[in-house]
Amino acid sequence: MMCMGDLDMEANLQSESTLDRQSSATTRSSIQASATGMTNGVATVPDDIRSMPERFLNRELSWLDFEKRLLDLADDNKLPLLERVKFLAIFSEALDEFFQVRVAGLKDQVDAGLRSRSPDGLWPIDQLKLIRTRVYDLLQRQSHIFLDKVVPALTEADLKLCSWSNLDKRDKDDLVQVFQAEIFPVLTPLAVDPSHPFPYISNLSMNLGVVVRDPLTGDERFARVKLPPSLPRFILLKDGVRFVPLEQLIASQLHLLFPQMEVGEHYVFRVTRNADLMVEEDEADDLRAAVELELRRRRFGRAVRLEIEEKASSAMKELLMRELQLTGDDVYEVNCPIGLDGLWSIYGLDRPDLHEDAWAPMTPPGLATAEDAPVDIFAAMRDKDVLVHHPYDSFATSVEAFISQAASDPAVLAIKQTLYRTSGDSPIVGSLIRAAEAGKQVVALVEVKARFDEEANIAWGRIMEEAGVHVVYGLVGLKTHAKAALVVRKEEDGIHRYCHIGTGNYNSRTARVYEDLGLLTANADIAADVGDLFNFLTGYSRHAPYRRLVIAPVALRSRILELIKREASVGPDGRITIKVNGLTDPAVIDALYTASSEGTQINLIVRGICCLRPGVPGLSDNITVRSIVGQFLEHSRIYHFGGVSTPSEFFIGSADLMERNLDRRIEALVPIDDPTLSERLMEILDLNLSDDTNAWQLGPDGSWMRVPTVQGLSTQRQLKELALKRARRRREADALSTL
Repeated sequence: MMCMGDLDMEANLQSESTLDRQSSATTRSSIQASATGMTNGVATVPDDIRSMPERFLNRELSWLDFEKRLLDLADDNKLPLLERVKFLAIFSEALDEFFQVRVAGLKDQVDAGLRSRSPDGLWPIDQLKLIRTRVYDLLQRQSHIFLDKVVPALTEADLKLCSWSNLDKRDKDDLVQVFQAEIFPVLTPLAVDPSHPFPYISNLSMNLGVVVRDPLTGDERFARVKLPPSLPRFILLKDGVRFVPLEQLIASQLHLLFPQMEVGEHYVFRVTRNADLMVEEDEADDLRAAVELELRRRRFGRAVRLEIEEKASSAMKELLMRELQLTGDDVYEVNCPIGLDGLWSIYGLDRPDLHEDAWAPMTPPGLATAEDAPVDIFAAMRDKDVLVHHPYDSFATSVEAFISQAASDPAVLAIKQTLYRTSGDSPIVGSLIRAAEAGKQVVALVEVKARFDEEANIAWGRIMEEAGVHVVYGLVGLKTHAKAALVVRKEEDGIHRYCHIGTGNYNSRTARVYEDLGLLTANADIAADVGDLFNFLTGYSRHAPYRRLVIAPVALRSRILELIKREASVGPDGRITIKVNGLTDPAVIDALYTASSEGTQINLIVRGICCLRPGVPGLSDNITVRSIVGQFLEHSRIYHFGGVSTPSEFFIGSADLMERNLDRRIEALVPIDDPTLSERLMEILDLNLSDDTNAWQLGPDGSWMRVPTVQGLSTQRQLKELALKRARRRREADALSTL
């Protein structure tokens, strides 16, 4: 596979790749050479190292490193075959988002002439060059894995990716019938000529670029045929085991779309556009209306990437580049099917032998009887706090049951809930509507700026408003990312409040595949804090001091830095273990470097982007960074400080250690005080740090290496077994209590 560009592009890419490697080696050696200061036998961080931007890893390249880990899993023949297919689809989706948001943002900076470097010292144009080199390598590997490994393995498993040209007449006739009945009626060919301007190409749409010739006049025209997005990317044949790319079926029938014309060359292409919202919130009288207007504008965001078949002619590539206002650096030629996110349709095939074993989440102890009958969830929460760990613990019988029981309970006076991303058939939204219709006070904070879920959230907001729910559409200047629900209940001894604070969205679909934590509690101070938070979100006030919650952007940054400093002050007795999705904030990273230089032991579990460079002598000797990527998407955030000579403190919540979370979002961390629940959190962290099946380790040079399998310990497999054991103990204990 070759990337598009001028005659010097290949040499330029090789040169950039060499510079990238040389820069990495130079950075590593310069940091190590500078880290020579010693105080009482403990390495310190000299001032010159603190001023070196190379102490940070580049955020954009770290995102692409996560993409590489996805390809590592797609390339792992120890995984069930359709799980490998899944990781190819996830890789494609994540890379699309990367271009729509991160690459688009860098291009905007270049166009605006902004003279600002990233924390690691790179100009936007330099980052774009390095990104292109890195993406080129990733796409080569993706193509190799798909064509040379996954497709042959699918064939061996009696699932065959076929080419139209290799089908026999009967198969072709069957597919032509499908084409004429389901595809042809929705196709609209758009030609380009003096009376037909170049058509708008929507974001991430699959298209056929076709050259059509009039046999009478000899005139040639370019035409675009959009592949219907409502159809699967790969069309199954009648036997249910063979499939053909949709574009090949449509290409075989182009003569029906252009009757009496000669159909010439035709190639598949796809355009990626800037999809980040630019809402002028300070000038908006109605935030929901402002977001809706920007969503309409987003359809016409500037093009940032063109993907096209490798065999496409220079003339067609030049035409598309000119009309889309792209350069050769924006064009990626591919020799495998474009848009492999379409592999989800193959992943969804009913082939249990090719999938991971299905997992049925367990009901947490205390929330069900021995016969798995539901219990009074409010009584259970009054008795003790309940920690839920999804998808090992059931979301339906815990969080959804909490809101459902509140909606049905006559003693409940009010329900308040944040909604950042929710599912299309959300039981929680249904419960909120039911509660409002029953006359309860119901408030929903719907975040209309949740990227790529804006339209869905606006639609849900309208539905809830029509049912009588008080809907608040976020705050100006801040995204509400906190996951919190509050129930107010009138009981014999007065008003009591119950709440849930979590790390993940109130989404029943993602709760089955995202790893997340939540706390169900009736703790008076925590519930009062959640009430104050909702009053701030829905009313007109400043943040009041919070008793137990740690809230961003008010106090979260300062509290995290304070706890890091506390552990640094006790040197080798200090302990910090953090599990997050992203770590990019320079101030937090520098604080961790300082703690490491004092001898504090720091273990970081970062699923995605990490800009901290671990293991550098004198800078980060005592810091390890690892990433867990497996069947479930690691999504929880756990913070643990102390435990040796300082108090052991655990927090869970919605916040990563990124600038946006600490400064531009409403986030909430909740302390976990119950010793039993703290032990469970420590158990989760220990498993993550011991995993040698789905773990990668970050080195001082910025490279991620897969941890060699020695004991075969899988965090996710072990957590399934622990959930089963807890469920068995619950049933046995309940059975004994009835004797």
